[in-house]
Amino acid sequence: MARDVRPGTGSLSRPCPCGSGRAYRECCAPCHLGDREAPDAVALMRSRYAAFAVGDAAYLWRTLHMGHIDRGRDRDEVLRELKATIHHHRYRGLKILDSLQGGDSASVLFLAQIFQAGADRSFIELSDFLHDGEGWRYLHGVAVPRARISVPPDELTIARFSTLVA
Repeated sequence: MARDVRPGTGSLSRPCPCGSGRAYRECCAPCHLGDREAPDAVALMRSRYAAFAVGDAAYLWRTLHMGHIDRGRDRDEVLRELKATIHHHRYRGLKILDSLQGGDSASVLFLAQIFQAGADRSFIELSDFLHDGEGWRYLHGVAVPRARISVPPDELTIARFSTLVA
């Protein structure tokens, strides 16, 4: 039986790794394949998580804002590091906890469930995004290991998370 696979995208017919409940081909794959831009920062966050899950380092690079610190580094070196990270981790789920968007800037709070060699490396991150005129781009984020946050993730808001990490 033939599999519906394209290099770097995994099976297009399986559920999307971003947790939307939609098929990957209808959800994040069009962004990964360059067929469309994510319509908002939450969709970009979902598509970036899915890119880690399916091994699409090029998409992760492409969706970095020009102001992101890695944009000042050698592209090939960053891609090698992303590929190594992807290879050593298993991406088990994404949960969007809160978001704020105003004009060309947005923030998204999320829980990323990630495992490395069986160890839980899950984290909660508050990410900032900017629209660059073409699409939403990841600018930077503050990540905290899930185990260091005493509040249940479902009770977190951007404001509450900010007070916990201040």
